[in-house]
Amino acid sequence: MESFNYFNYFTEIEDYFWRKRGAHLLVSPLDWAIVETWQKAGIPLPAVLKGIDRAFEAWGRSRRAAGGRQLKSLAYCVDAVLDAAAEAQEATAGTGPDVRGARPTAEPFSRDELKRYLERNAARVRAAAEKRRATHAALAARLDETAKRIDEALPLPDSPAALDLEDLERRLTVLEEKLSAALAADADDESMLAIRREMDRSLAPYRRKMSAEQLAQLERQYIQKRLFEQFDLPRLSLFYLT
Repeated sequence: MESFNYFNYFTEIEDYFWRKRGAHLLVSPLDWAIVETWQKAGIPLPAVLKGIDRAFEAWGRSRRAAGGRQLKSLAYCVDAVLDAAAEAQEATAGTGPDVRGARPTAEPFSRDELKRYLERNAARVRAAAEKRRATHAALAARLDETAKRIDEALPLPDSPAALDLEDLERRLTVLEEKLSAALAADADDESMLAIRREMDRSLAPYRRKMSAEQLAQLERQYIQKRLFEQFDLPRLSLFYLT
């Protein structure tokens, strides 16, 4: 991504999409999963917004728009966003390093906000562990370990040195991935089946427009989101701080 200061990445995209539609919609799990795939792929925010513009332009020329239907999901914007991202990458290829040198950037949120976020997440993870300790010992142990690892990051906001937020984000992402695997292993078959049925219904109108790789990424993000909600767990990434 152009800069790791895009911790308001989702909010910017969400607000822009709503303005383009002219109506405030509830955010769907599918839209969340789509934005997460863009964020994890490092697609710059300007490329996402340009892709959304193009998708709305294409929709406006379509028969569906002529019939009064509205563009309701970011899924329709996937191809346009990827095209805009590819164009942005081509435009910057071969331009060479910035000879002006690196300039310090302001931290994207206050240290107090960061500390409260870490403390709140550790507390929620511990609460989830206590709730399942008697019946799901292995999962409770994983949750305890996750909370401990979050605690280890708590001194960072109090450090006088500049924060390496990119490294902290990597650590939190690793914790999320391990926790996601543990949740999938612990969830009963009926719960996983219900999540997959819901996911298939949400993706059905767009499957033919997406590549196998795009669909696989979306499915992973969708299932992860639903599992964290089912177990009443917070997302750990700094992407969710705002």
